[in-house]
Amino acid sequence: MLNRTDLSRCLTAALLALGGWLALLDHAHAAAIKGTVHYVGAPVEAKKLSVTVDQFVCGKDKDPEDLVLSAQRGIRNAVVSLTAPPPGARWEFSTAPVFLDQRQCAFTPRVILVPAGGTVEFLNSDRLLHNIHSTSKGNPVFNRTQPKGRTIPIAFAKPEIVRIGCDLHSWMRAWVVVMEHPFYAVTGGDGDFALPNLPPGKYTLSAWQESLGTVTKDVTVGEGDVTVAIEMRRR
Repeated sequence: MLNRTDLSRCLTAALLALGGWLALLDHAHAAAIKGTVHYVGAPVEAKKLSVTVDQFVCGKDKDPEDLVLSAQRGIRNAVVSLTAPPPGARWEFSTAPVFLDQRQCAFTPRVILVPAGGTVEFLNSDRLLHNIHSTSKGNPVFNRTQPKGRTIPIAFAKPEIVRIGCDLHSWMRAWVVVMEHPFYAVTGGDGDFALPNLPPGKYTLSAWQESLGTVTKDVTVGEGDVTVAIEMRRR
């Protein structure tokens, strides 16, 4: 029969697989930081981006998607993480690739997580030519043409936030967030997120969003789950 510590290790290994990492924690008590990221400030003006090329696939206009809000102003596609992993935390690297597709002249998903040393498989499901062009500092810059059906694997060695664009379709944008540890999450449609299986302690959360920058929030975790609200505004 499993003792309490062994059971905790089994549950942790089964539940905490985030963005290509497997985290292993040696703690009998583990809780989650759950919450939402909300936009505060002036109303966001609804607008469309005009499309002047390849309308047979791209359409005539596009939503900018640089700030997507729910009816309750929850922020989609924000990245929430711990600024430092829990003391004593261990994790193993997964070689499973992460996929980023191009559909109807938009990157899908807009934001992806990949562990440092991991690979992103870039896809092109559109029946026209795209290219993938990165802007980065820690990782090598790339600029690759990509016809329909071709898969291009790119490895990311160092933690940073990498912007991806398409020079042929200037409105296209995606972000590859290269993680140094597994305690990251991308917010859902209501701005919701969860960082599970954290031992008791004091943590600092970092929330990043492409149009709003980065904010931090201190959180104390006890033996139960903690619910937090993170506010972001234009600067």
